Amino acid sequence: MAARSIATATISFGLVTVPVRIYPAVRQSAGLSFHLLHAKDKVRLKQQYVCPEDEEIVPRSEMVKGFEYKKGQYVVFTDEELKALDEKATNGLEITEFLPKDAVDPVYFEKTYYLGADKGGEKGYSLLAQAMATADEIALAKYAARGKSYLVLIRSTGDRLFMQQLYHSNEVRDIGEVPAETRRNSDAEVKLARQLIEQITSGTFKPDKYEDEVRKRVEALIAQKLKGKDITAEKPSERPPAQVIDLMEALKASLAKGGRAGAKAAPRQAAVRARPRPAAARAAAGSTSRLRAVAGGRKK
Repeated sequence: MAARSIATATISFGLVTVPVRIYPAVRQSAGLSFHLLHAKDKVRLKQQYVCPEDEEIVPRSEMVKGFEYKKGQYVVFTDEELKALDEKATNGLEITEFLPKDAVDPVYFEKTYYLGADKGGEKGYSLLAQAMATADEIALAKYAARGKSYLVLIRSTGDRLFMQQLYHSNEVRDIGEVPAETRRNSDAEVKLARQLIEQITSGTFKPDKYEDEVRKRVEALIAQKLKGKDITAEKPSERPPAQVIDLMEALKASLAKGGRAGAKAAPRQAAVRARPRPAAARAAAGSTSRLRAVAGGRKK
């Protein structure tokens, strides 16, 4: 089924304009949702707004919008005043600057859209996509639609353009707000961690390998319910108490477990990877014994 565009726009940089169509990259219906029903007759419920002051149901015709500037204090806006504040839709993607492809931290990514050439824009679309891919750059642009202004990123795969809606700087928390303790790891620990990483490293991302397990379970339960079968919830297993583990021993155990799994699937490859382990193990053992000796000395 052909994708349907949700809007049209014009990419502009310098005196060049490229008419495009914007397509959603994600299916919003992919998630499962449940509705609230009346338990007695299974009829879907309607939402109502109630004023807690006089406990009256308030119709939409009697509602106004207000901004809370102080606890319990509001400044009220009319619909006309809010419309005057809205950003006027320009349908233009005005490129403000080009940047290296990895210049924007993914923490700023909010939504992704596909861009397709609109009628008459095929030549300019192809040229922009190829030029950006050759330069290995991305483009930052401003976009106004639906009464709001957006900061977007345009990237190219060589023949296709993508648009990613970005969060503004005031919407992204500073990582410095997260408490963190710096720790200097030993060379032996880093080496073992690198070996573990290499064991489960893949060359490409294959999203079809990872299914939505919760969705599959819900769909299976829905099918059972439709057949009239009762569902019995499984008792949640108790989480074992947290244990203090030896990091080096955990790394070595993980490597050994991965090595056994790899040996079953590809014995030859596992044998090649297994060769440097004795040296790493000796280094790790030496590091661990030194740490224990230091710890023992401190206890005295």
